[in-house]
Amino acid sequence: MVVVTGAPGHLGNNLVRALLKAGARIRAMALPGESLVSLKGLDVEVVEGDVRDISFLCRAFDGAETVYHLASVISLTPGHWNLLEEVNVRGTRNVAEACLKAGVRRLVYTSSIHALVEPPHGTVIDESTPCDPARIRTEYGKSKAMATLEVLEATSKGLDAVVVFPTGVIGPYDFRPSEAGQFILNFARRKIPARLEGGFDFVDVRDAAQGHILAAERGRAGEKYILSGEWISVDQVMEELSRATAVPVPHLRLGAGVAGALASLAMLYSRASGKKPLLTRESVDILMSNSLVSSEKARRELGYSPRPIRDTIRETVEWFKEAGLLER
Repeated sequence: MVVVTGAPGHLGNNLVRALLKAGARIRAMALPGESLVSLKGLDVEVVEGDVRDISFLCRAFDGAETVYHLASVISLTPGHWNLLEEVNVRGTRNVAEACLKAGVRRLVYTSSIHALVEPPHGTVIDESTPCDPARIRTEYGKSKAMATLEVLEATSKGLDAVVVFPTGVIGPYDFRPSEAGQFILNFARRKIPARLEGGFDFVDVRDAAQGHILAAERGRAGEKYILSGEWISVDQVMEELSRATAVPVPHLRLGAGVAGALASLAMLYSRASGKKPLLTRESVDILMSNSLVSSEKARRELGYSPRPIRDTIRETVEWFKEAGLLER
């Protein structure tokens, strides 16, 4: 039996779908009252609870051979440290401890590429890149780095665990939707007024899910594996979206400095209005960051093989149309 924490999430429900295709029996963990629309029609046992409750985790992990720990708080805006620390750090510590107590054979922990210290531009980010919370700027990245160290520390106590580091996840079955999914919807609805400089490494959510399964089956205990896709510029993303939606690419182009200033203003407006900003300072910084990422280790040791990200962009637009979130 397999347990997936954070099962209703974007990566979580894609992992559940991949595991079901492989014939697994799945216990899907969700927060009490959380929407389960992403799991509708899937043959899974749903249990409601919180990773901050270790007694619940011990019960949920009872009889599990493998646990995939995906549940976390994702935030690209500052000011949420208490929640990030409670869920991402202490919650992960609880998961590792519960796995030891329940006799789980293997834990696969979903970290993030943001948990790794960003090196200078031109330097490749791989598994040798440090995971040092003190040198990571964003609160989210710091929390994931701390959680990663919790898992690696637990391996010294006998826990068989591997850690995977997805890059920017994008793809279908994005019910909530994710940050990348919301960008696609905003573009298709003509809410993106300008192009931005920069780009990022994005990975198809289905490939990231398959990478988790490969890590569980073939990964070496205590090892780290980056699950990247390919780097693509914001311009190239918009051009692909334009072909898929018939919405023209904006003519206006913003440099990093102007985009950062506008993001700061958008954050002030967001705090005053309670509405989610279209642009944040952190998202601008990410697009300008070094995202030269290598998944060579996962390819070599796990047989990981991601698809072209342009195919993913087109298929994600099509899924949003099929799901009724975009008009055809």
